[in-house]
Amino acid sequence: MTVRTTSQLFDLTGRTALVTGGSRGLGLQIAHALGEAGAKVMLSARKEGELEEAVAELQAAGIDARWSAADCAKEEDIRGLAEHTLERMGDVDILVNNAGAAWGSPAEDHPVEAWDKVMNLNVRGYFILSQHLAKKSMIPRRKGRIINVASIAGLGGNPPDLPTLAYNTSKGAVITFTQALACEWGKYGINVNAICPGFFPSKMTQGTLDRIGEDKLAENAPLRRLGDDEDLKGITLLYASDAGKHITGQWLAVDGGVSVVTGG
Repeated sequence: MTVRTTSQLFDLTGRTALVTGGSRGLGLQIAHALGEAGAKVMLSARKEGELEEAVAELQAAGIDARWSAADCAKEEDIRGLAEHTLERMGDVDILVNNAGAAWGSPAEDHPVEAWDKVMNLNVRGYFILSQHLAKKSMIPRRKGRIINVASIAGLGGNPPDLPTLAYNTSKGAVITFTQALACEWGKYGINVNAICPGFFPSKMTQGTLDRIGEDKLAENAPLRRLGDDEDLKGITLLYASDAGKHITGQWLAVDGGVSVVTGG
């Protein structure tokens, strides 16, 4: 075989990616990484206005990007998103399951409706979209990359001032889902891996930032910093590209070392 260069291994030219929860925050950062490496990108989220702004941002950076609005907590929307993406973009090579929700409440008072909301989006939605795209596009072609965005919250519990039982449970499920799916679908040439971000400033985390403070949160990390708009790009390209073709069923914490301190 001809041994490729490093830049060739990371090149995503000619590949198509679908990123859920891609209109802002971590999802948009991931979309930038994939597009900058040459992939065509379909973004999905619930709000059309935010998707339009995100796609305009990507296109201004020279990325071939489009959008499709969907609520990934609803099975009908998920299947519609998959079909719409296949119709507009062709076969999907890379699926990034990123759409997610959190809910803060002491366990003894946690609303069941909120538990279901978090689980439906963070776990059930990942499963349905992965299954649909695999059957329609990845399994027939015997290739594909699935990247599940989990969290270091899925590695254990939180400090008492961060009561997010459903979120932690859902992200722990995503890690196990990743490992089990990788074992089942390896025979189809599909790599399944997870990213476990630590604390990144975002709309979802703004309440925690306001309550605890960025400096105090950064103190918990050996690197004494929070994640920024570049920190997920490297692991995304490793998982998505041929540079990571022999990696499957794995998760990696991108957290400044927080999980090392806490024993995750």
